[in-house]
Amino acid sequence: MGRPLPGDSERLSDESTPDAPAFWERRGRTAVIFLNRPHRANAWTGRLERAYRTCLAEADADPESRVIVVTGVGQRFSVGGDSQALEGHASKGEYDRGLSGDEATPGYGFDERFDHPFASHFGLSKPIIAAVNGAAAGIGLALACFCDLRFASEGAKLTTAHGKLGLPPEYGLSWIIPRLIGLGRGMDIVLTSRVVLAEEALSLGLVNQVHPADDLLDETLAYAENLAATVSPQALRSSRQQVYLDQHRDVGQSVVQSMELLQEFMGTPEYREGVAAFVEKRPPNF
Repeated sequence: MGRPLPGDSERLSDESTPDAPAFWERRGRTAVIFLNRPHRANAWTGRLERAYRTCLAEADADPESRVIVVTGVGQRFSVGGDSQALEGHASKGEYDRGLSGDEATPGYGFDERFDHPFASHFGLSKPIIAAVNGAAAGIGLALACFCDLRFASEGAKLTTAHGKLGLPPEYGLSWIIPRLIGLGRGMDIVLTSRVVLAEEALSLGLVNQVHPADDLLDETLAYAENLAATVSPQALRSSRQQVYLDQHRDVGQSVVQSMELLQEFMGTPEYREGVAAFVEKRPPNF
């Protein structure tokens, strides 16, 4: 796999000010979203959520990007809810996302069951990979778990965090974690809110790869570029969406839709190019 050149990037987000809580840029054929509150360990706030949604919508709509990567600026991915916001929730006695007015809804509209924060990742048109470059806790872990794949830096600390704050599992963590690693192991992670290091997370199947911190983004981008180079965009989109739909339907429905899509895709230029590349023993030009 060829690595994207370190300087080969173009910042494209409307969130262009130095203190923007999130921004994105194109690296080759990959859109990289950066959570950008390093002074607060990328702790989650309503403003960060709004910026993240905007970046995600723009990246998913970008015709030159085939894959999306999300990572954090600095040495943390996201340590979860900002402590100042948590204090505010405690004083109010209720959860306030701090958002008002219109906000982007990337991934919404594909299936109404997915039209919720983070679950809407399932409705995106492109694969999304979390490059977990350090601690991921609470809502930060939820964000990573609802990505298609998770690559982590060595020693990164992962935790649901909720139990030690007297809270329930956040943002569907009780749904997604058992589906990623199985019910028994998932129960351990959810019930204890214990810290899981990246190396244990790899053995559990909670993350897919672990790399030295300095190599993490390059390795993630290399994986993303390989996807873009070897798998057609329509196959990437269909593969991930079928997997998520299949979590909610029986095998017969899955087979029926797969046959319908087979007929549809066989009439497309991407299929013809794939066959030609296979016959001619060359890389496809998707």
